Amino acid sequence: MKVIYDKATDTLTVIFREAVIAESDEDKPGIVLDYDDDGQIVSMEILDASRTVKDPERVDFSRVA
Repeated sequence: MKVIYDKATDTLTVIFREAVIAESDEDKPGIVLDYDDDGQIVSMEILDASRTVKDPERVDFSRVA
């Protein structure tokens, strides 16, 4: 999984796996989901991320025991 914040476009992208994106759908305003040919989710984009995410340039990783 990869997390990318583009400050210039204020977009936060979470890439779950590398695959060709066949379709994108704005599920809710400002939330874009990207799918492969089989309809499996590939990535999620949050538009205007600084309005939604407290600190889009910081990523905390936690494991559940």
